[in-house]
Amino acid sequence: MRVATDIGGTFTDLVYVDEHGNFGYEKSNTTPPNFEQGVIDVIKKSGVDQQHLEMFIHGTTVIINALTERKGAKTGLITTKGFRDVLEIARGNRPDLFNVKYQKPQPFVERYLRREVTERLNYKGQVLAALEMNELEEIVEYFKKEQVEAIAISFLHSYVNNEHEKAAVEKIKELWPEVQVTASSEITQEWREYERTNTAVLNAYVQPTATTYIDRLEQKLQDTIDIEQSYIMQSNGGTTKFDNAKRLPINMVESGPVAGILGAAVLGELLGEKNIIAFDIGGTTAKCSLIENGEVKVSTDYYIEKDTRRAGYPIKTPVVDIVEIGNGGGSIAWIDGAGSLKVGPQSAGARPGPVAYGQGGTEPTTTDANLLTGRLSPKNFDYEVNLNNVKNAIEEKIGKHFHMSAEEAALGIIRIANSNMLNALKLISIRKGHNPQDFTLIAFGGGGSMHAPALALELGVKKVIIPIASPVFSAWGMLMTDLRHDYIQTYIKRMNNLDLTKMNSIWANIERQAFQHFQEEGMDKDNVFFQRYADMRYLGQEHTVKVPVEGGEWNQRVLDKAIADFNLLHEKNFTFKLPEAETEIVNIHVTAFGKVGKPKLKTIERHTSLQDALIEQRNVYFENDGWVRTNIYDRELLPIEMKISGPAIVEERAAATVIYHKQSLYIDAYGNIVIEKEEA
Repeated sequence: MRVATDIGGTFTDLVYVDEHGNFGYEKSNTTPPNFEQGVIDVIKKSGVDQQHLEMFIHGTTVIINALTERKGAKTGLITTKGFRDVLEIARGNRPDLFNVKYQKPQPFVERYLRREVTERLNYKGQVLAALEMNELEEIVEYFKKEQVEAIAISFLHSYVNNEHEKAAVEKIKELWPEVQVTASSEITQEWREYERTNTAVLNAYVQPTATTYIDRLEQKLQDTIDIEQSYIMQSNGGTTKFDNAKRLPINMVESGPVAGILGAAVLGELLGEKNIIAFDIGGTTAKCSLIENGEVKVSTDYYIEKDTRRAGYPIKTPVVDIVEIGNGGGSIAWIDGAGSLKVGPQSAGARPGPVAYGQGGTEPTTTDANLLTGRLSPKNFDYEVNLNNVKNAIEEKIGKHFHMSAEEAALGIIRIANSNMLNALKLISIRKGHNPQDFTLIAFGGGGSMHAPALALELGVKKVIIPIASPVFSAWGMLMTDLRHDYIQTYIKRMNNLDLTKMNSIWANIERQAFQHFQEEGMDKDNVFFQRYADMRYLGQEHTVKVPVEGGEWNQRVLDKAIADFNLLHEKNFTFKLPEAETEIVNIHVTAFGKVGKPKLKTIERHTSLQDALIEQRNVYFENDGWVRTNIYDRELLPIEMKISGPAIVEERAAATVIYHKQSLYIDAYGNIVIEKEEA
């Protein structure tokens, strides 16, 4: 039996699968600050056979929480003499161009903890000035006095030659074995001085938190159950061993959310859907990603806390291309200073939660609005729901301000939440040149099925799929992932002057390093596979395009094909190409997969009727129609391939699917809900 757990802001999810492909799932409350307890709670609640657990996969929000809440370690930075202020200088391309009060992001390391050391390499990696070890000794003494808990090292051009960084790490560990040290070259061998330094700093900043958390989780698991293999989900869509996660925790910054995106790609492949918009609505956030031609897009241009007014903080590690907004089931509805209704990003979380939970929450949330409008039933909550308290909270906090009834105010909350989510979906589709009508929306998470049908109508998407186990689909996605490591190395060369012998040597060295890495993780060489990419651009450009390239030995034919593919991809991304212009390669990128056995999805059999599945009829408040008597169905009892026309609601554990006029749904052979737009 295999188990995957995913810690969210509100709930901790679990999915298990046995050797016969039988799935089951469970949810329990997230337990901050002792998140590992929530994992143990949900394992116990699920009732899985703990004696036969073969594999455990885990996704966590601990890293992103430590960064956004500024609850990391006191960190010191050691850098090349003259580069102390690279974090302060950052980039000049600020997002809020005409704001005269604009402020740059505050570095995670204050200036008094940023120290310089004599050493220098040139851009070829040749030593211009040796590393002064005696200066390192002084810096270590200073950091000890300042009670620094973690140290980041980022030297100029170390992505080409990391000898000085390695020597500095060894010296610091010799002088101060207890402190945790991060060298930038351990994380990335890509250029960009500011981004590389910031990534090293953020890794050091969260490393003590991550190490403590993983150690506690490991201990709790050992005390509770006996598991042969334990993995943690990474932001690149693959998994890694616990020890590697403790060394490079910044690779877990989007650990939980990306698993659902990978799961959507796997499900799409099974169902013959290559173009997908994956959409995950949890208790705290909504996340979406676009999958084109079955490919999940991974980028190293990732930022936290970046928006239209803030530059954010770059993290130069591979992350699935994902858009995230602060809107979920627990998002709080409020009135801003101008008197407008807002929903999120503040969340009621698991404690105290929405008003409906009766655990002390007083602020109305999206969940409360869905309850009051009849989309959710009080009978399906783990808590005893006082509907009058919910109605009063919405009326007092929102309704009175707009002189409207509680039900109208609740519908307003839902519409604002939908509008926020629609903007996120447009960011990854329309604004990147994609027509949403060419894509299938796969919606999951506790709120995905609730909001996706309405968003599909707005966006023009013709088909929505609500997968089996949709409330815990991110955890399900973890069971479908492989071990994965990305190796990216800056290598700037003009394509018409490329030394193919040297190029082949670099590819071979990277793949040899990957084989060694997987062997350390206990992976058989026969199960290791590679995908190659080249980041390319026209000479004189700043940006690059990631181009899939062939494996094996490079020759002139492979080179010509890479240039032709680059021209096509450049035109697709930027609407033009320059086939006569000179091209250059900037980064070499190898993605290495360690294939693990995956459970196979089984088709389901049901001999039920629509009447068997009908739970009740209840009034549901719809826009333009008011209260409508609506059929409520049990998902587990719906007959296969039998169509239901909207409006209707399909309920399951921890989720409900709402369809509208001009929509219909049916259950497919695998148990997924398929929603389609009815032709007029």
